[in-house]
Amino acid sequence: REASAIERHWEAMFRLSDHAGYGGAEMRAISAIDMALWDLKGQAVDLPIYELLGGAVRKKIRAYANDLPYEGAGEKARYYLDQGFTAMKGGPTIALAQATDGQSLSPKELDMALKPIRDIRDAVGMDMQIANDGHGKWTLPVAIRIAQAMEPYEIMWQEDLMPLLNPDALARLQAATKTPVCISERLLTRWQLRHFIENGSARIVMPDLIWTGGISETHKIAVLASAHQVPIAPHDATGPVNIFACAQILMNAPNGMIMEHVPPMYKGWYNDVVDLNVDIHDGYLHAPQRPGVGTSLKAGIRDRSDARVRVSDTPGTSVIDHYGPYAARTVEAQAAVDEMEIERGPQ
Repeated sequence: REASAIERHWEAMFRLSDHAGYGGAEMRAISAIDMALWDLKGQAVDLPIYELLGGAVRKKIRAYANDLPYEGAGEKARYYLDQGFTAMKGGPTIALAQATDGQSLSPKELDMALKPIRDIRDAVGMDMQIANDGHGKWTLPVAIRIAQAMEPYEIMWQEDLMPLLNPDALARLQAATKTPVCISERLLTRWQLRHFIENGSARIVMPDLIWTGGISETHKIAVLASAHQVPIAPHDATGPVNIFACAQILMNAPNGMIMEHVPPMYKGWYNDVVDLNVDIHDGYLHAPQRPGVGTSLKAGIRDRSDARVRVSDTPGTSVIDHYGPYAARTVEAQAAVDEMEIERGPQ
């Protein structure tokens, strides 16, 4: 296939993946291929991907540190402020959900969850913004209690206090708190995110590029969110390719808000696998300068003792054969149909 036909390939892959419900490994595979195709196109024309999406609206964007410990949170806040970062994220309620599977939370436990937040406010006042991540652990009544208890500390957002299964339930949470509710990487593609954006339950959208459909789909998600005046704040806890791809989106999206990064990963194993790490300093993620996604694997990485390389170079055969031989199609047959459609043009 022609590698530059990115949108066509995305649609073809998605149509194959949604036969029995899309998600999981299928969307992650689509995301990986999509990012690779954008990288190829950018390298072919010698431009960063954000230039191909319409150009840059900015050359840097705020980054926050996903590194908020339970003990020593105030000291950690001072450390990040000294480095220029003005926002942090953590999940002090996550471990407390285990005892009751998120069904209840005692006043004492809630006070325990507030401790690191109080420590930050005591240490640095309002100089550091704080985001809370609930990892989808709580029921609606408990989620409301948590959000309201944290309101005096001016939380930047409440992320995934409940499972993202019911947009109406999340709307009730948002109506009960002044803190913006953030929907996260758990939702895939514009179609899952749409309901939460349109009903007003999501005031911040956090897509993960390597899960939700790659650069192509995240660009559409950003546009969808912008139509509702909702900002995006992409997720990162998944590797250097993801955060480079996020940077491409955020340099182009007018409604880009802030970028997550995990400092121990960014300063650690990211440097082991790519020949250029993403540029984060003075509290900002800076625009990639290289063509394509902006980085590449280190030379010789495939020869490392801990590397596992798997190669698939044989086209698949059966695509859909659930309904008998007359419905069976092959990858080769579909390719022929695609070529006929290209030559014939729209009908």
